[in-house]
Amino acid sequence: MAPAAIDTTAPTPTVSATPQVQTQVTLGGKIIAITGANRGIGFGIAECCLVNGAEKIYSIDITQPGDEFQILSKRFPGRLFSATADVTKEDSIQAAVDTIISEAGALHGMVVNAGRTNHKSALDFTQAEIEALFNVNLFGAFYCARVAARAFIKLNIKGAIVFTASMASYRPNKRVPSTPYGASKAGVRNMTHTLAMEWAQYGIRVNSVSPGLVNTAMTYWVPQQPDWEQQLKYYGGFPRLAEVQELGGAYVYLLSDAASYTTSIDIPVNGVIGIC
Repeated sequence: MAPAAIDTTAPTPTVSATPQVQTQVTLGGKIIAITGANRGIGFGIAECCLVNGAEKIYSIDITQPGDEFQILSKRFPGRLFSATADVTKEDSIQAAVDTIISEAGALHGMVVNAGRTNHKSALDFTQAEIEALFNVNLFGAFYCARVAARAFIKLNIKGAIVFTASMASYRPNKRVPSTPYGASKAGVRNMTHTLAMEWAQYGIRVNSVSPGLVNTAMTYWVPQQPDWEQQLKYYGGFPRLAEVQELGGAYVYLLSDAASYTTSIDIPVNGVIGIC
């Protein structure tokens, strides 16, 4: 039997070029804006970004920088700046971002971190208190992300957006529940997934980080509870609150080009403590 004829007309399979992949977690050359970075969690994120090579960090905050911010600015001369804006007003955020791009020439990442909290029984919240939480935590987060995305698209930059969500978006804090706070942060996590889907066509990555209990001015009361040590033994995990700088690694990774195929995820940074 004669051997089967070989079809020489069939197209030769093409091998797609492997994209250039960044394997080092670094923020070298990146301009990053962080809302609410004059203090607290945002400040810790700013410090970690600077340590990991970010070219310039801009804190977008409604308050003025304090002494801690000034000390960090001297530690990283010419790399840490502040811009005043109200995150609940999109035009205010837009003006701040326009200024950043005018000064720095680009924007590569936006950490949507500004937030507020209020813990009380659901029946005791006033309408004003509920609206204040949602205006900053959810509506403001959406405005910041949208302003950043428009900037990335205009500049043709495959930028990264990282939201600060919360472990309260997964489950309530049994000791001091806050229905509006938890609901607003759950909205942030859902928004992360939806915006990641919408903006993938532009090469924009959208992720979030969910901190647990962090040592800031807003959690001063936690270790002061008379049964705090008993709580730690019951729930397990690391027997302390996180320091703000301990959250930074998650943000640095998500902002870096090493996370070029990472989008639509949330990273819990909770120390396994189950009280929130």
